[in-house]
Amino acid sequence: MSKLYRSCVGIALFHPDGRVFTGERIDTPGAWQMPQGGVDPDEDIEVAAFRELKEEIGTDKADILRVHDTTFRYDLPPDLQASLWGGKYAGQEQTWIAMRFTGNDEDIVLDADDHPEFSAWQWMVFDDILPLIVPFKRDIYLKVQDAFSDIAGS
Repeated sequence: MSKLYRSCVGIALFHPDGRVFTGERIDTPGAWQMPQGGVDPDEDIEVAAFRELKEEIGTDKADILRVHDTTFRYDLPPDLQASLWGGKYAGQEQTWIAMRFTGNDEDIVLDADDHPEFSAWQWMVFDDILPLIVPFKRDIYLKVQDAFSDIAGS
């Protein structure tokens, strides 16, 4: 039987100065990531990205810069495969979108949604985030860094 992967969007949200938004996961202290989340059935990937931003960081003040043309898959560790999403998925298949933040830091409200994902956040140099990412997602983040390095440098 082939593995099932949950459709997901990831957002590299760039500050105008080139740094990227990272949030510390509430459920995994010390683990940081960029906003991401599931894509609903029949939902446009760009619509999903704005919805996820609003849910996870309290604002969707951003402009799309680029939608990466390749999806990236990662497998969850076995213990998480059994517990997340009812054990239905082996991992996620992500479409990554680079966006430019158009708001102010005060627009970012981590507890705006009933189910907050992040306990803290910061703008980071894009190339410095990898050590803070959970190990099973690092390969994806390397690919995202490669895909959007020209934006971070702008």
